[in-house]
Amino acid sequence: MSSTESLFFDTDCLSAFLWIHEESILAKLYPERIVIPEQVYMELSNPCVSHLKQRVDLLINSHQARRESIPLGSTAYDLYYKLAYKPDNRHMIIGKGEAAAISLAKINNGILASNNFADISIYINEFGLLHITTGGILKEALIQKIITEAEGNILWENMLRRRRKLGYPSFSSYLTATKT
Repeated sequence: MSSTESLFFDTDCLSAFLWIHEESILAKLYPERIVIPEQVYMELSNPCVSHLKQRVDLLINSHQARRESIPLGSTAYDLYYKLAYKPDNRHMIIGKGEAAAISLAKINNGILASNNFADISIYINEFGLLHITTGGILKEALIQKIITEAEGNILWENMLRRRRKLGYPSFSSYLTATKT
């Protein structure tokens, strides 16, 4: 993964870190490269999770992340609308946050940060998107010596407690399964 491309986060991937108060890992790994689509920001503005929006606002106010809207009538908007409201016959409608992150990543040649591979893999493949998950982010943090494997296991366990779907029972099992 290049160290210059922006990462376009969907709600699930970003909130995995927000729920456990560990968004600083993102800021350390991707300073000034974190992009939060406006639709994701709006999902985090729900009163039920307003504490997550406050954490995002801190990232934005410290210039570690930025919000990005999709201008009406733009190529990105046309793609967003198609994904979120009127997909091709062989595709299903996906969430607005996912659709926005995919659209912006594609238009800006960025990296999609999303855990919801089952719903979006067809778009990742179709658009040739670079993609990273929460597991990939934690693995990168391990490689960069921001966390240890033991710390990664604690973070993973805390994310699972917050009902994040990560695909593996532990960070160690993720590392074993993704050895390259």
